[in-house]
Amino acid sequence: MKNEKTLENLQHKRTKCIVYTRVMGYHRPIESFNIGKIGEHRERRFFIESAMHHHDR
Repeated sequence: MKNEKTLENLQHKRTKCIVYTRVMGYHRPIESFNIGKIGEHRERRFFIESAMHHHDR
């Protein structure tokens, strides 16, 4: 409940956040996607890249 009040009090300071993603080699805002591309974006798997382990050959 306290967090909701804080958000209400700060509503006038909030700004729109535009999220971009790389599509076919260039960056586009996801708000411009058609319905098919929105669905595809939601199904994407995100990963955290870790250091690679090099093996001797």
